[in-house]
Amino acid sequence: MAVESTEPGTVRPGGRTARVRAAVLRAAGDALAEHGFAGLDLGDVARRAEVGRTTVYRRWGTVTALVADLLDDMAEQSQPRTETGSLLEDLRANARLVQRTLTDARQGPLFRAVIAAASCDPDTAEALHRFYRARITEWAPCVTQAVGRGELPEGTDPDEVVRAVSAPLYYRLLASGDPLDESAADRAAGAAVAAARAGAYLRRAGPSDRPEGA
Repeated sequence: MAVESTEPGTVRPGGRTARVRAAVLRAAGDALAEHGFAGLDLGDVARRAEVGRTTVYRRWGTVTALVADLLDDMAEQSQPRTETGSLLEDLRANARLVQRTLTDARQGPLFRAVIAAASCDPDTAEALHRFYRARITEWAPCVTQAVGRGELPEGTDPDEVVRAVSAPLYYRLLASGDPLDESAADRAAGAAVAAARAGAYLRRAGPSDRPEGA
């Protein structure tokens, strides 16, 4: 029987090894928030986590692999979606969760560091993409359910609606510097719902979907 290979840091064992992983990932997040990606050092992470350097180097091997595992863990630990029976309230809950995360004293700097690293490191970029794919997959059913209730037009793309909620919040974090508060989160959710109801996020037929001869 073939044995599936795994990349460093992707194994999810229990017991002491799980505790070591949790301690190392916590330390890596703290170091990222304090010093950014460029200042992340496996030896420093081992010291912060109070584990052997050999353990960290053997399991993760590179800073990129460690950050990828950190992002995967963050996706797993993120809060589940809220289902209120109202699309606006569901997406408002999503927006407020994003807002709280991005303004958190630890999580905000951590996300800035990872996003900056992803702009120039393909492996970190792919890890970040996996993180956001997981979060979109978690919240998209809120939109699907709204379509089923008749709140949105048939053919609305759930992923695009969820992206539309968080995009303005990340813009405030990374570009404009405008206040990133609860009212901004509520406006982002309201704007996404209004646009979705107007049909802005309908799936568009591609060339292969057009009738022959069209």
